[in-house]
Amino acid sequence: MSKIEPIHVVGGGLAGSEATWQIAQAGVPVILHEMRPVRGTDAHKTQGLAELVCSNSFRSDDAETNAVGLLHQEMRTLGSLIMAKGDANQVPAGGALAVDRDGFSYAVTAALEAHPLVTIERGEIPEIPPEDWTSVIVATGPLTSPSLAEAILKLTGETSLAFFDAIAPIIYRESVDMDVAWFQSRYDKVGPGGTGKDYINCPMTKEQYEAFVDALIEGDKTEFKEWEANTPYFDGCLPIEVMAERGRETLRHGPMKPVGLTNPHHPDQKPYAVVQLRQDNALGTLFNMVGFQTKLKYGAQSGIFRMIPGLENAEFARLGGIHRNTYLNSPKLLDPTLRLKAMPRLRFAGQITGCEGYVESAAVGLMTGRFAAAERLGRPIQPLPHTTALGALINHITGGHIETIDEGPRSFQPMNVNFGLFPPLDRAPKAEDGKRLRGSAKTIAKKKMLTDRARADLSAWLSAANMPAAAE
Repeated sequence: MSKIEPIHVVGGGLAGSEATWQIAQAGVPVILHEMRPVRGTDAHKTQGLAELVCSNSFRSDDAETNAVGLLHQEMRTLGSLIMAKGDANQVPAGGALAVDRDGFSYAVTAALEAHPLVTIERGEIPEIPPEDWTSVIVATGPLTSPSLAEAILKLTGETSLAFFDAIAPIIYRESVDMDVAWFQSRYDKVGPGGTGKDYINCPMTKEQYEAFVDALIEGDKTEFKEWEANTPYFDGCLPIEVMAERGRETLRHGPMKPVGLTNPHHPDQKPYAVVQLRQDNALGTLFNMVGFQTKLKYGAQSGIFRMIPGLENAEFARLGGIHRNTYLNSPKLLDPTLRLKAMPRLRFAGQITGCEGYVESAAVGLMTGRFAAAERLGRPIQPLPHTTALGALINHITGGHIETIDEGPRSFQPMNVNFGLFPPLDRAPKAEDGKRLRGSAKTIAKKKMLTDRARADLSAWLSAANMPAAAE
């Protein structure tokens, strides 16, 4: 039997560590390259693998009614190193999975150092790896070294990789009150793929607008970290509260202009201002607030944005923010198995692909590792069902996002896993007596149906692909 050529993984964070583990467990040798401590970053404090630089929480561990909890379960099913060491180093956190960060990093590092098929090399990979590295996973995260980021830029033809994301909040479509809001494009314009009814419109009176502007100006806002200070705003976008501070009418002549719209609920009343929501994913389950990028703190956002008529009971799949980030325009650049279209020997994993969160980064690393190992061993790669948490997340990264003409080719934004990324159910949840459920009972039942479907479909995928549950 010929010797199996190693796979190289660049970056020893959560995604890189998980990818390395999955490759090695599949029986393929792997070389993990981590630049620390030879070269440090502005955020890391140790030389340990899978160091947690922010929170120590992996968020909810509820696999029945929470999307990230379901992702935890799926990763455990597939033999995740990150989840195993997270469970082994758990600290009390109610319904969440939180870990002792030092113990967790030490355990991940020790497991990889002890694996006979893993070699760890310390030192920076400053450019695109050499051609004789025929299979490479780049998992360098949001703090990718400047020289490597520049090399990736040249390879992809993109104009920017590190910038301030101006992230607008995203709302679950079903939580919008359509007795107040309505569908319409300005002047009923039918654009590419449009119908003339492509936006959800939320109207405001003068009094509501004035109160909203006051709340924006007075709301608590986050400050940039020192190492973020010189990074430009993404595409020159300004936070909505900064626009409000520039003049009370600025928003009404900008993203909240009321022109070209007629409220069918009150056709004789012209709105003083209008907040528009635009479809954010191909499934039509998520809508983003157009022009509402913000530095408001999360608590302030949910309260202030629910002042908008029609959004009083809005449920947020993601709140807004502006922060330095490094990620690819993945729907354009990556194929469904996370290979770079311009150079298929390169795969990408973790936050650099456009996912948010510890668990999501590790999850993408898990699947990228499995994809790379299967390819190296000459085994078929079966696409994940989009109904699973893993499949929904990768589908969003590689093609589930809608590109919009007005925002240009960089409209793709990072996302945590959430139920808005899952295909809709083919039937509505009902009570045992067959009657329709309402309110919170309906929401809980729907989430339970989504997680039940995901587990069944993941099990069927594993059987059909003849793939081991935990990598062997």
